[in-house]
Amino acid sequence: MATLIEQRPFSNEPIRTFASAPEREALAAAIARVRAEQRDYDLIIGGRRVRAERQFPSINPAHPGEIVGRVASASVEQARAAIGAAQDAFAAWSRVSAQQRAQLLFAAAQAVRERRDEFDALLVLEVGKSWPEADGDIAEGIDFLEYYAREMLRFAERRPLVPIAGEENELHYIPIGVGVIIPPWNFAFAIMAGMTSAAIVAGNTVVLKPSSDSPVIAARFVELLESCGMPPGVVNLVTGSGGAIGDALVSDPRVHFISFTGSKEVGLRINRLAADVHEGQHWIKRVVAEMGGKDGIVVAADADVAAAVEGVASAAFGFSGQKCSACSRAIVEAPVYDDFVARLAARGADQRRRSGRSRDFHGAGHQRTLPRQDRKLHQDRQRRGNSAHRRRASGR
Repeated sequence: MATLIEQRPFSNEPIRTFASAPEREALAAAIARVRAEQRDYDLIIGGRRVRAERQFPSINPAHPGEIVGRVASASVEQARAAIGAAQDAFAAWSRVSAQQRAQLLFAAAQAVRERRDEFDALLVLEVGKSWPEADGDIAEGIDFLEYYAREMLRFAERRPLVPIAGEENELHYIPIGVGVIIPPWNFAFAIMAGMTSAAIVAGNTVVLKPSSDSPVIAARFVELLESCGMPPGVVNLVTGSGGAIGDALVSDPRVHFISFTGSKEVGLRINRLAADVHEGQHWIKRVVAEMGGKDGIVVAADADVAAAVEGVASAAFGFSGQKCSACSRAIVEAPVYDDFVARLAARGADQRRRSGRSRDFHGAGHQRTLPRQDRKLHQDRQRRGNSAHRRRASGR
């Protein structure tokens, strides 16, 4: 573990390619273990496991007949109780030293490293990532934990101010209160862990409401934080439909900030709801909303065309393009245009040949192959024993 006394300089966590047999065998074994230990996941409110009246299955999008876990579907009352638990925990957690809060993140980063195959396996099974993409997601989550811990230590240092004769001034960063964390399914570990850890290392307490398409990964992460010594109520887990509990979480007057990553439609709604000041609310809510988008890549005339083709193909086709860093357009200078297009077409054909060679390694069926209403229809049919269904591509 990186301790406060012996800190390594920050460096990005290496990403595995699974080119070696031991790496492949270890992850294959982890996938088998995760499949075998399918279980129920309750809400976590104030450190207690709380059951809900209803559950919903988290399914493997590559194999919709496979259930990864059964997860509690929180009611509005339970969502509000989670906010209350976070509010109760804030008084003590906000007074914990920055060094102790940072140490929690360092411990969590090390724990994720030690359980890396387990979390990789969860990403493969719950959101359909290929093995290297799953490992990249986990590596980024470790980076967030390590980086935010170091940043908190930096912010806790005495800040230089412009001296004014006859005055003694100091600047301190302080926690602001209860936050709501709403991460997406496509980076189900990295963004979820990053938004959560950034909030709590600053001394805030949160309600974590993960995507209904990736709740098991979030539940396992909260359990990991608890095992690293996180006090009850600092992170409260509520799972379930955003349509059922999202407005209640965002509109609650006890909430000080919302961190959201997802669609433009939902992000704008959150921004509108958060702008209203409700009875008993004595602050303006802060909203951090990353609402995605997709990138264009410029290929200059003097570029290494082979490298440009590989970069564009990886960005466009990795995780089926279901990420905000996906390349939707290539802007190519005329002198290399024809060469680039020919090579990219060949690379795309090769991508198709490589797909589906393995049940898990290449992520045979990425997330959101089924729109939400079709997934529900599929689950209903499965319960009735009718496996005949058509899978349609969604534009999400």
